[in-house]
Amino acid sequence: MATNWLDDDERETWRTFMLMYLQLGAQLNRDLAPTGLSYQDYLVMASLSDRPDGRMRVVELGSELGWEKSRISHHISRMCARGLVRKEPCPTDQRGMYVVLTSEGRRAIRAAAPAHVESVRRYVVDVLSREQFAGLGDVARVVLEVLSTTSVTG
Repeated sequence: MATNWLDDDERETWRTFMLMYLQLGAQLNRDLAPTGLSYQDYLVMASLSDRPDGRMRVVELGSELGWEKSRISHHISRMCARGLVRKEPCPTDQRGMYVVLTSEGRRAIRAAAPAHVESVRRYVVDVLSREQFAGLGDVARVVLEVLSTTSVTG
């Protein structure tokens, strides 16, 4: 089967999107650095803090973030060592583990959230019109739906 190459406009749009994605992630990481958290730490803790009990199966968290099993496992281990989260065995699955946001983790994300929200506003929300921002959400939902039907975490 022949490759359906991107045309010039598609290639430029894709390249611009990828550069935005990479540079935005790097900037959000730099902006969180003074709080002692990485952007990846923040993503993990935000997912957990959205849960009423602050817990999630490790495999479910990895799937939500699109991280491979080894990446989520290593990152959670590092966060455990810093006291931000802890692992608990799943009572219904001997091989399963929960990752739980600790009180230290809750304190850390509460302290970091205002700066993070300010960064998100500064780089995205406040520079787009309401229509552009809504369109960004529409695009993200469509792509996430496609990815949810594809094995992205191995």
